Amino acid sequence: MKVLEKRPRLLSNTFYINDFREYGKNAVQTAIDVCADAGGGMVIVPSGTWKSGAVHLKSNINIHLEDGAVIEFSDNPKDYLPTVFTRWEGVECYNYSPLIYANGCENIAVTGKGTLIGSGQAWWHWKKGLQQAAARELYLAESNGIPLKDRVYGTETAALRPSFIQPINCKNILLEGFTIKDGPMWTIHPVYCEDITVRDVSVLTTGPNTDGLNPDSCRNVLIENCTFETGDDCIAINSGMNEDGWRVDKPCENIEIRNCTMNGGHGAAVIGSAMSGGVNNVYFHDCKISGTMQGIRLKSMRGRGGYVKNVRFENIEIDNTTNQAIQINMFYEFATVEPASEVPPEFCGIEIKNIYGIGNKTGILIKGLPEKKFKNITLENIDITAENAFECSGVENIKMEDITIRKPEGR
Repeated sequence: MKVLEKRPRLLSNTFYINDFREYGKNAVQTAIDVCADAGGGMVIVPSGTWKSGAVHLKSNINIHLEDGAVIEFSDNPKDYLPTVFTRWEGVECYNYSPLIYANGCENIAVTGKGTLIGSGQAWWHWKKGLQQAAARELYLAESNGIPLKDRVYGTETAALRPSFIQPINCKNILLEGFTIKDGPMWTIHPVYCEDITVRDVSVLTTGPNTDGLNPDSCRNVLIENCTFETGDDCIAINSGMNEDGWRVDKPCENIEIRNCTMNGGHGAAVIGSAMSGGVNNVYFHDCKISGTMQGIRLKSMRGRGGYVKNVRFENIEIDNTTNQAIQINMFYEFATVEPASEVPPEFCGIEIKNIYGIGNKTGILIKGLPEKKFKNITLENIDITAENAFECSGVENIKMEDITIRKPEGR
């Protein structure tokens, strides 16, 4: 490889991308490749704006964004080819590379106080009509017997937008300190990963389906001290969609989310709706939510199957939600295509306590399926103001203690 003949300055396997300026939008990737060939280390992005195409991390690499550093990703879809193995809204396929991607890596990190800009405006219009046919085909691929090798997209005709940051099948991941703006679709989307820490990260994005953080069939995840202002759900825990989620059969489990702030967007603290591989052991606590559609939101529908169990929400302020402060709903209404089956999901062991807030439209909505009612729901020490109080159906057993939902003053 030509670049190896021009060895950059090396300080304990520390490489600076300004030594690779001649490679243009491939400078970051070239520095990563050289660092990996040297056994791993740190790739430094200094202050200034750096253009880049797709970046593929390798094991034992830390991309470090110095204060004032900006990586601005290309808005040309061709810069995210060839296609890579991915999971798109809960279904495996081959599609455009995520802007930052890693497959089968260990000990990877993106750190520092810099900024990642995803040029999402160039992709967002694909949501309106263009992606619908390919999305419908993909959602039904497993039930229609289409094998993974034939689920190949990565075209502007299919218009399936990539995630921003997606490690897949990786271990020991650290994302810390940076700001990330305006990606094409889901922003931080780890898939089939273990031992993930996301700390002091700010996600600022307003486009369609620009969720902030989507742990997807992952284990041992810590999310702390992060800020989200998103165009969709702030944090949404997932584990695959319908039949393809059952085939993969990997739950999302052992997740802790603490000391985070969520402003705007759809749901703030969300599980589902793609939870067909199961979700287990989630602890969401000591967070502040304001101005979202829902605060705490658990959502699914007939056909998803799977389960959600052992989930606890605690010590959370929820203010000014436009729909519900707390929603647990098995009649999710925004699916691109109805599931091919009617297998119901199972929700049990959900505890929500020490919740307070003002200015909400509705306090609590709980709506289970009549054929698969919720089990073992606990609501305790909830004190919120809301125009509407409480709607509940489809629950087999629920424990409620110290619940106060007050009308706003003057209503």
